[in-house]
Amino acid sequence: MRTFRLAMAQMNATVGDFDGNAERIITSIHEARALGADLIAFPELALPGYPPEDLLLKPQFIRENRERLGLIAAECRDIAAVVGYIDADTDIYNAAALIHDGEIVGSYRKMYLPNYGVFDEDRYFAAGSECPVYTVNGSPVGVNICEDIWYATGPAVVQRAAGAELIVNINGSPFHAGKRAFREKMLATRASDNGLFVAYVNLVGGQDELVFDGASIIFGPDGEVVARAGQFEEQILIADLEVEAVFRSRLRDPRTRKERATDLAHIGKPIQPLDETAEVYAALTLGTRDYVRKCGFGKVLIALSGGIDSTLVAAVAADALGSDNVVGLAMPSRYSSEGSILDAMALTDNLGIELWTLPIEDAFNAYLGTLAPKFEGTEPGVAEETCSPAYGAT
Repeated sequence: MRTFRLAMAQMNATVGDFDGNAERIITSIHEARALGADLIAFPELALPGYPPEDLLLKPQFIRENRERLGLIAAECRDIAAVVGYIDADTDIYNAAALIHDGEIVGSYRKMYLPNYGVFDEDRYFAAGSECPVYTVNGSPVGVNICEDIWYATGPAVVQRAAGAELIVNINGSPFHAGKRAFREKMLATRASDNGLFVAYVNLVGGQDELVFDGASIIFGPDGEVVARAGQFEEQILIADLEVEAVFRSRLRDPRTRKERATDLAHIGKPIQPLDETAEVYAALTLGTRDYVRKCGFGKVLIALSGGIDSTLVAAVAADALGSDNVVGLAMPSRYSSEGSILDAMALTDNLGIELWTLPIEDAFNAYLGTLAPKFEGTEPGVAEETCSPAYGAT
């Protein structure tokens, strides 16, 4: 039985950090090779980071991306790798390089460029027009990128007709609540409709306002899950695919000829997806951690009113950054109740974070004096109360 050992590197890339991203990629290649993988796949634009946005308008950014790809290729020996990068000729492309034995042997250019929601790819990239299939260790492999797999008559159909037994789909797919289940239903349909393996590898981490959940997954030709990576964490997923079963199945099915396997082994323990509440909390934690880390900050200050909003923010920050890197800030004024102050103190004790207490009555009184001519004839009320940091309006 011909098997194919596939590795998928669910990595946390940083936009513009070519050295850091390339180091992560090279390290993962070496790890996958040591585990006997035939191919390791990395996410969409893993080398430059996703989404690079207006950095794509800088020629130097494109050149650096290509230079680092050459360094990665030199380290890729006795294993194949699919690496997301920016390809260029007279235009630029969202592309996936196939690397083997020190050389870039092929490049797939993304065909369907999303231009809705958080995506703006049609502004930056030209669309590809070819659907190559590569032979890796005796097995035909089709490579495509993110949006390409969402179309029922997209590149996967062309690659299946050209003999692909495995589709490697690399992604930069942002998280939102409920998306994972919808995405997996689509991927299962692509796998079963085309009678092949579909391997989906996704970015993980926060980048500005976006959070990528990972949740990389492999489906078999029957539409069933073969292997699943964790959510919101870096991981290399390894699976052995009995790709010869795909070939045997096609010999018995004449329909594929007119259009011109199913036993699987998972290395490691099966992983169950998070429930919806846990997904959202994990996304908040990861997004906070990566925003602080990637922007070069060390600690954060959080104004604590004793209410549920600042309590949740403080809990997320402590889980994301560690208690030593979070400082709570209480700013009592004439509107602060004893309960709110005690609640803020209990919160910092429970989370193990430092508490600064800075009374703001003098500063608040100075503001009221400045505004007194405009407030003449009125009684203090909601306006004064909601301007006080005791209510979290900082």
